[in-house]
Amino acid sequence: MGISLQLLGRVFNILRENNPELAGDRRRTVMRPPQVLREGTKKTVFVNFMDLCKTYEQTSLIFLFKLVRLTISSDFDVCAAFLNNYFRMHRQPDHVMNFLLAELGTSGSLDGQQRLVVKGRFAPKNFEGILRRYVTEYVICLGCKSPDTILSKENRLFFLRCEK
Repeated sequence: MGISLQLLGRVFNILRENNPELAGDRRRTVMRPPQVLREGTKKTVFVNFMDLCKTYEQTSLIFLFKLVRLTISSDFDVCAAFLNNYFRMHRQPDHVMNFLLAELGTSGSLDGQQRLVVKGRFAPKNFEGILRRYVTEYVICLGCKSPDTILSKENRLFFLRCEK
């Protein structure tokens, strides 16, 4: 199965280079799943918090497996086998952390290893749902659905500017 996915990726890349109008430019954004561990009985650690603040992976709609927009699940493992086209999220970890903590209704901080340590016991599903809401509200452009945006703050208000 891995070889056929690689071949499909190569065919699509060649198609995009030679005939960009046939390949289409519609893409979906897939985020790595959050790695959540328990630390003791009263704390939860979000291990790959800094990685999620920095990068996304882009996949094309032409591939046959189904991805729900902004899926945070094991589908990433299938995609990662043949795609390595990363771009910056352009988000400050403090902003993402404050959003997560406010939505969870708890307190937390970054530890020395740049992991988010949160007071309370939370399942990975909790983090996934909140990250989906964050991406919908602060990352994805409402007009073109592109994740290539910049978040700027003016007079205590946040503005989302699309880079496409």
